Amino acid sequence: MVYTGESCFEVNIEVDNNDITEHPHDDKSTPYVCTVCHKRFVTKQALKRHRRRKHTGDNVYPCNKCGKCFPYRSSLSYHMNIHRSKYKCTKCGKCCGSRSHLARHMRSHSGEKPFECTVCSKRFTESVHLVAHSRIHGGQKPYKCSLCNKSFSISSNLLRHKRRLHSNIRP
Repeated sequence: MVYTGESCFEVNIEVDNNDITEHPHDDKSTPYVCTVCHKRFVTKQALKRHRRRKHTGDNVYPCNKCGKCFPYRSSLSYHMNIHRSKYKCTKCGKCCGSRSHLARHMRSHSGEKPFECTVCSKRFTESVHLVAHSRIHGGQKPYKCSLCNKSFSISSNLLRHKRRLHSNIRP
C-alpha cells in the first residue's frame, strides 16, 4: 500500500490460497502455517487475518497524521491512540496503542519478568517469549526451511538463516 498524501492505493502482491498451508491434524498447538513467512497460528481465522494484513496489500485505511495504511478501521483506530498520546509512558514518553501494550512496555522500565520457565526458572517479560523458550526444552522446531529442511524453534531464526544462507541479501 502506498500513501500519496490523500489516499492509499494498492500495490498487488501475488499471494493466493496455495501460499497458505493448513495442518489442522498436526498435534502442534499452532497448526496453521503461513507459507510466505512461516509464521504459525492457533486458529484458521488468525491465519486469514495475518494473510490479509501482511501479504495481500489490502490496506485501505490511511492515517491522516503519518500516512501509514491499515487493513481494518479498528487497526487505524488503535494506531491513532499513539498519535493522540492516549496511552503514554510516564517514564520515557513512548505512546502505545492500548492499555495492555503500555503495561507490557512499563515492564521494560521496572525489570518485572512475570513469566517463568518451569524447567530452568528463566524469566520473561512476555508470555510469547516464554512459549518460544519452552520449545528449546521440548526439542520442538516447528519452523522448517523449505530449501534445505533445517528446522528452528523460533521463526526469526529461520528468517535469518534463509537471508544468510539462501539469498544474496547482506544487511
